Amino acid sequence: MRLSRIIMALTVGLAVVAVPTAAGAAQPQPTPSATTDPPQPPPYPPTVASLTVNRPTIFLGETVVLTGTNFGPNETVDITVTVTPLAAPAGGQAPARRSDGSTVAMVPVAHQASAPLSFTAFTDGQGRFTRQYKPSVTGLLTFTATGRESGRTASTELRVLHKKQPLPVTGDSLGTPMKLGGGLVGAGAVMLLLTLAWRRRQRLGGAAH
Repeated sequence: MRLSRIIMALTVGLAVVAVPTAAGAAQPQPTPSATTDPPQPPPYPPTVASLTVNRPTIFLGETVVLTGTNFGPNETVDITVTVTPLAAPAGGQAPARRSDGSTVAMVPVAHQASAPLSFTAFTDGQGRFTRQYKPSVTGLLTFTATGRESGRTASTELRVLHKKQPLPVTGDSLGTPMKLGGGLVGAGAVMLLLTLAWRRRQRLGGAAH
């Protein structure tokens, strides 16, 4: 009787000890992924603004259209213009010449009429703008646009050339055609006189027979 009670007491005690262990094992364990930071999305490159011109080369007096994209929406864009003179002939080289042989003068930019070197444009809701510009100087023009709020900047270049001038008509250029025409008239007169003399000789020879 005592032995059975002892066995029963031991069984109850083991059951009591096993219950917390089983309860602890039954609790969900945190997964390794829950203890780590979630993966970060790949970084995207920042938006790059652009500035283009519809014609890369024009003649003085013509108008171009500047187009800016990817600036801030509805912001003011400041545009500055830097003028660089066109390349002059290197030292020791002959200056550029026209078809009539006269030299082409390289006029410094400082001696020409001043051009607007700064102006503004306004973007739409998509950060785009267009602006017309009529240069008043020749040379290589560099436009730089900067958004006031976004800080985005872009640049483009435009080459402005002198207007095509008609070749001047000088006394020397007129003299050559006139000399040539006079020579042709003289030669024609001589041939006419020879023809008349030949016909006269033919008539006289026929009358003598």
